[in-house]
Amino acid sequence: MFQFVMGKWVGSVKKCVIVGAGMCDAQRLKRQITLDENDLCIAADGGLDYLTAIGLMPDLVIGDMDSLEHKEGLDFSHADFRIKRLPYEKDDTDMLAAIKEGLAAGYRQFMLYGALGGRFDHIIANIQCLLYLSNRGAKGVLVGDDVTLMLIRNEKVDFPAGSAEAGNRISVFAFGGDAHGVSEKGLKYLLDDVTVKLEFPIGVSNEFIGEDAEIEVKDGMLLLCVEGLR
Repeated sequence: MFQFVMGKWVGSVKKCVIVGAGMCDAQRLKRQITLDENDLCIAADGGLDYLTAIGLMPDLVIGDMDSLEHKEGLDFSHADFRIKRLPYEKDDTDMLAAIKEGLAAGYRQFMLYGALGGRFDHIIANIQCLLYLSNRGAKGVLVGDDVTLMLIRNEKVDFPAGSAEAGNRISVFAFGGDAHGVSEKGLKYLLDDVTVKLEFPIGVSNEFIGEDAEIEVKDGMLLLCVEGLR
């Protein structure tokens, strides 16, 4: 079981923070991102604009540079970060390329920002990135302005009281197939060891009630969509 509180995993040693080019509120982003000494910060292409706007400097900028707001005449010659320029025509999205860099550097916990606004196809691609991470023994969280997405597999996730306001919604969706042994505790609607089918969205619009909450899946995967995590 793991806990997700105040934008990070409890007990985590280090994390990789990736900021993409999807639409997000820069001031909210400034409140959301916390960087510790051993963390790795990567700007996926236009994510560099967001980071510079909030006064943060990445360790690495990666991408084809197609979405950087100030790309015309862009000069990285005196930059204090590494740059990895990718070809415009490529198989990986800039977000996936950034994730691969984080994995190669030994990181297994990822916070992905600037990934839930803008083009819908990119949002779906970023959700797929959660599965890419899970299949490699890593965990990822997509953090938007008002919603957080995470994927759990054969495990529990705990939301201590105060993680979200009472009345905030949390939805769960079977991912990649039916999810067996699903339980939801400490929420408005309770589930106890049930099967959530891929074709039926029974897990939509549960609510926090101000108590410790827990989501468990014993066999399979759940995509969690959580509103207003603090």
